[in-house]
Amino acid sequence: MLSIDPNTNTERENYKFLIGSIIPRPIAFVTTLSEDGVLNGAPFSYFNIVSSNPPMISLSIQRSGGKQKDTARNIIKQKEFVVHIVDEGNVEKVNKTAASLLPHESEIDLAQLTKVESEKISVPGVKQAKIRMECVLEHSLVLGEKELPGCDLIIGKVIQFHIEDAIYENGRIDPRGLAAVSRLAGANYAKIGEIFEIERPK
Repeated sequence: MLSIDPNTNTERENYKFLIGSIIPRPIAFVTTLSEDGVLNGAPFSYFNIVSSNPPMISLSIQRSGGKQKDTARNIIKQKEFVVHIVDEGNVEKVNKTAASLLPHESEIDLAQLTKVESEKISVPGVKQAKIRMECVLEHSLVLGEKELPGCDLIIGKVIQFHIEDAIYENGRIDPRGLAAVSRLAGANYAKIGEIFEIERPK
């Protein structure tokens, strides 16, 4: 078995090890509003649950050359954002939003996604998602070297859930109906696949 010290690697080599090892990764499609009112949308696979009491999620938004991405900047300034679960039906459109656009250009328009107003925050979501979560900023943390920060870690509190009726029953979400997709390495994604049960020991 190989044994490798990450300090001897380049950033790109460590990136490849991480995204190839930590799989599958859930994908959040995040909408935010700029100061000028432009609706920004971008997918992130460094995403997960933090807490259920209160309900909180995490996003790690990587920087490039220390430069903050629009999504992180918008969340930190506006304190609001919407997280959508990426599924088999919307992944093609969501993938288009990963294109590099100028801050005044909307990825939502580029991908021909349909805006839908939120109930408790000013940031709209998109209709083409079976689950979306209205979030407010709980904490943000800059991580990495002081001279060249690596990422913005965002903790968001969910203040409203929106769940498609067809996939909801008795407080549970049908995983096959949701048909969430996950991120692997490179250009690869994965579907849910086979589901199996293992009972927890008592």
